[in-house]
Amino acid sequence: MSEPTFTLDGREIPFAAGQSVMQAALAAGVFVPHLCYHPEFRPHGSCKLCTMKINGRHATSCTTPAAAGLEVESDTPEIQDKRRTLLQMLLVEGNHFCPSCEKSGECKLQALGYELGVLTPHFNLLYPDRPVDASHPDVLLDFNRCILCELCVRASAEVDKKSVFALAGRGIRKHLIVNAESGKLGDTDFALTDKAAQVCPVGVILPKKCGFCVPIGQRRFDAAPISQHVDEFKPVAIPGERA
Repeated sequence: MSEPTFTLDGREIPFAAGQSVMQAALAAGVFVPHLCYHPEFRPHGSCKLCTMKINGRHATSCTTPAAAGLEVESDTPEIQDKRRTLLQMLLVEGNHFCPSCEKSGECKLQALGYELGVLTPHFNLLYPDRPVDASHPDVLLDFNRCILCELCVRASAEVDKKSVFALAGRGIRKHLIVNAESGKLGDTDFALTDKAAQVCPVGVILPKKCGFCVPIGQRRFDAAPISQHVDEFKPVAIPGERA
């Protein structure tokens, strides 16, 4: 019996039971722009970059279940323009100074900017003043680069079982915090080996004593654009979820 399929930009995409539109697309080798999605966690739908037009309506493809016969549009001028606008807003909301950032060439926000042709911020920069936390012996936190993807929040709660991170505030005042009375990472049991230390798509969580250790030109997205890294994002089994 053949697998069911839906149509993505005119291409038939097979899917397995329980997969989202985005997961099926990635499994088929079709890159989908995203920041908050991680193959080891349940879909979140916060960054909206994976938005597609599904049966005529805009929806986040990471949270939309794949279904037979869906008509899906992704690589269209309209959808790509919306993605560029979202990236531009993220770039001005934080302090993203790519030439001097040690995550340059490894940063998904930067890589998606290049992929989608976002070379200027377009909107007025907000220049938030968020303190840098250097209280931990092994990790530096630069809150100025946070894009509110919540990957570190979910990793710390679901994998590490520590709940070190959380988001506080609402709207433009929403920001990442550390769950300690002092608000300092050094007053938690956070470790460099935690899953939460490995999932940040930008340059918020940085290991100390090894900055700029990979030369420019040899970093992940220097070697190949993010769309050629699609295998990294293909779905994996999530513990506790039924197929």
